[in-house]
Amino acid sequence: MDYISLCRNFFSATNIPVSLTQNGDAVYSALGETLNILSEYHRELFDANPSQNPCFCGDSPDIEYGRVQIEGTGYDLFLGPVFNVPVTEELIRQFMRELSMSLSLREQLTELLCSIPRTSHMQFARYLIFFHQCLNNKTVDLQLLLQEDEIYTRHRKTRHIDNMITDQEEENNHNTYYFELEMYQRIKEGDPAKLKKFFAGSRLALKEGKMAQSPLRHTKNLFITTAAKVGSMGAIPGGVDIEKTYQLVDYYIQECEQLQTIDEINHLMYVMVMDFCQRCGECHIPEDVSPDVYACMTYIRSHTNESISVEDAAAHVNRSSSYMMKHFKNELGIHIGAYIMRCKLEEAKSLLTHSEKTLAEISSYLCFSSQSYFQNVFKKQYGVTPLQYRKQTKGRSN
Repeated sequence: MDYISLCRNFFSATNIPVSLTQNGDAVYSALGETLNILSEYHRELFDANPSQNPCFCGDSPDIEYGRVQIEGTGYDLFLGPVFNVPVTEELIRQFMRELSMSLSLREQLTELLCSIPRTSHMQFARYLIFFHQCLNNKTVDLQLLLQEDEIYTRHRKTRHIDNMITDQEEENNHNTYYFELEMYQRIKEGDPAKLKKFFAGSRLALKEGKMAQSPLRHTKNLFITTAAKVGSMGAIPGGVDIEKTYQLVDYYIQECEQLQTIDEINHLMYVMVMDFCQRCGECHIPEDVSPDVYACMTYIRSHTNESISVEDAAAHVNRSSSYMMKHFKNELGIHIGAYIMRCKLEEAKSLLTHSEKTLAEISSYLCFSSQSYFQNVFKKQYGVTPLQYRKQTKGRSN
């Protein structure tokens, strides 16, 4: 039988993705073919019952996969992902992180995942039974498949509990909780010097749980969880724009996946933590700021690439321009128009340091009236031209 043709036809008829492996190597992926990317199949994502055919696999209750072993051939057919809940931005981010997919594919992937029909657990079981009968000429009772999956799930939970008991008996306990809390607080405060001092003064022998079989995979998994928590518990509470934080977390995780040594990953983790700390410092929010002013600040920081005015910012919080100008000045000691310019210039500094955009591109992106005006206000604010600033910061980062 032409298994690849079968997979293609099923995907074409149902919009449910199918992947095929032979002896563990990727052979075909409907998602890979549609997105025009390498057909890699990450088997380490799945916790499948090796003795059951067909079976469910995967760890997330919201993203389902199933496996059918094609007996006597070495082929495994994987069905999924399918979703029994609406596809959200968070599910898309989770899926992209698991497969280390490029952010450039987000729009195309979102459209593809949203086109997958929502499928109940029972209906998904019927698809697996159908494939099993077509490929192995055998049938499985639906209730038996669901029951065996429930039994295997219970066995998996029992294994986890047994491992926890063993770790407790051998004193393999995590002790990073308070260290992490203090680190996130330092990031949120936005003072890189204090954060460096904190790292230098930490003499605690930290113990972390085992997150994978290989040391390299363990370190990468640890990086992923740390990146997510640094973003949600440090950067966002520290005032960094929410969407920008999520994008940076995605970028760092993808960069981590490309590294091949533990030292490189640990160095990248340090760079990431310091980067978020610095960004918090650049948009630090005083504790006594009112909700209206805070909402206005958040709006301005997330719209630096637009031609926003005082009226736009005030309208966002349903206040008059005069009201917001008065309260902004009283609470922050800066005119709201000056704050808009400062946010644009801080974004310009980041682009000069971390991108290869030309001055004309940066000026246009940040909606300055002209490149010469951008250069003049930048020099007036920082005492150096944009090109001088780029040369200085690039030199320090190399």
